[in-house]
Amino acid sequence: METAALPRWRVPSVPGGFQIFLYFLCAFQNIACGIHYLAAVFLIVTPYHTCRPPGNLQDGEIWELSMCSRVKRENMSSLNYEYSGKKTKFPCVDGYIFDQRKWKSTVVTEWNLVCERKWFAAMIQPLFMFGVLVGAATFGYMSDRLGRRVVLWSTSTSILLFGIAVAFTPDYYSFIVVRFFLAMSASGYLVAAFVYVMEFVGMKSRTWASIHLHSFFAIGTMVVAFTGYLVRTWWIYQMILSTVTVPFILCCWMLPETPFWLLSGGRYQEAQRIVDTIAKWNGVRSCKLSELLALDDPVRRSSPEIKTNNILYLFYDCTVSIRTLIVWLIWFTGSLGFYSFSFNSLNLGGNEYLNLFLLGAVEIPAYFFVLLGMGKVGRRNVLAFSLFSSALTCGVIMVIPRNYFVWSVVATMAGKFAIGAVFGLIYLYTAELYPTVVRSLAVGSGSMVCRLGSILAPLFVYFSSVWIFIPQLLVGLTSFISGVLTLKLPETLGKPLAATWEEAARLESKTNTSSSKRRSVTCSSELEKTEAINPGNKSATRAI
Repeated sequence: METAALPRWRVPSVPGGFQIFLYFLCAFQNIACGIHYLAAVFLIVTPYHTCRPPGNLQDGEIWELSMCSRVKRENMSSLNYEYSGKKTKFPCVDGYIFDQRKWKSTVVTEWNLVCERKWFAAMIQPLFMFGVLVGAATFGYMSDRLGRRVVLWSTSTSILLFGIAVAFTPDYYSFIVVRFFLAMSASGYLVAAFVYVMEFVGMKSRTWASIHLHSFFAIGTMVVAFTGYLVRTWWIYQMILSTVTVPFILCCWMLPETPFWLLSGGRYQEAQRIVDTIAKWNGVRSCKLSELLALDDPVRRSSPEIKTNNILYLFYDCTVSIRTLIVWLIWFTGSLGFYSFSFNSLNLGGNEYLNLFLLGAVEIPAYFFVLLGMGKVGRRNVLAFSLFSSALTCGVIMVIPRNYFVWSVVATMAGKFAIGAVFGLIYLYTAELYPTVVRSLAVGSGSMVCRLGSILAPLFVYFSSVWIFIPQLLVGLTSFISGVLTLKLPETLGKPLAATWEEAARLESKTNTSSSKRRSVTCSSELEKTEAINPGNKSATRAI
């Protein structure tokens, strides 16, 4: 723990055994969230199908069957394949015959979501992502009011229960409703877990820890691919994927509340017990919070409370307005590309299970690339390079002949690598571009725009039936435009976090005087300490 000379209590810079245990326990549950976010890739597969013939066929009747209709020949004496006589067309009122060579059953085959009902299948994932949006806002608020641990418990239990309930839904509408609550629960967990982990992990490890939480989400994508390969019945597939939450459910009772949240509510004795437990696990001497807490902090006392829940603060002036719009576009592009590449894995050719597995696996080195590059060449340069790379690979995919599907998969992996790097970096970069008074609001609003991209991505993939390259065209265009506009953003590498709008504006200039840098460092560090001890800003927990 920190020595008594420090005026404020902080978690250790390097996490000990206790924090490492909590990190990997919470990160493991991220796998379950990644699973449910991408499970629909195989849930809504549409096999080849044809109209089922009438059940009361009479002797001599001749029917021509197609995918969405059936035709009766009036001349029953003609058995030739080519027939030019009178025909009567009928709808598929008796259902459909589906090809079961790959999948014994999917949601599409269960409720005949084809032909005039194909839009029901197309809306399954967008409605799920709308639940993600609602869950982020709902559980972000609850996490601040009720505590991180309560939300972790409740959302994890809900993920297990709703995940299994999806497998037993009797009709399409109950399936949509249950998956909507499943989406809310998974999104709520990600919100609470991100804040929970960040409040336990030391300052030096926060960047690494936050970025690699995405790696566990990517592992969830790989689990979906592997399970889809082994299990070809949709409700068994759904139940097996839902059991991934069980280990966390069995261990989550050991999770303590974060001392930061307890202190923000004045619950000092409970916070002291948590600190003592951390010290015991890590084999170090505990400390007395009553001696370390600067309850009469002059910075907090002299600074008036600033309300930051007004979205107009992100349009403070013309420069900030342009910055906000560019950042929002990057968030949208990252989400659109991420889910477009994932859901389009079935259209690449070859083995669709291997395709999705590789698209999940390639994200993990992308996050290592972000960690290495952003400290060497800067956040802006890595982000712009990743966006341009995504645009380039989308263009390459469009010119690769369809029968060269191996090269299409390789190019798509390169695009997923690039867009994964964008996703891994945009959280941190957004936080560094805005001053303290609106930092949480900026990240939270970007996340909301991000959800718009995740809602639209499955629809764009669905329209690939009209033209196979619609997803690549849209992702490529938005990536290129975002990359060009990113170059207009300031670099934040090596610069202190801005505390005021004036300091944020100085990010635009390439050089600062040494005196201004010292003032910025002092002010920023003080405010960061204040935020650490009082993390009660409601918008902060809505950032994921």
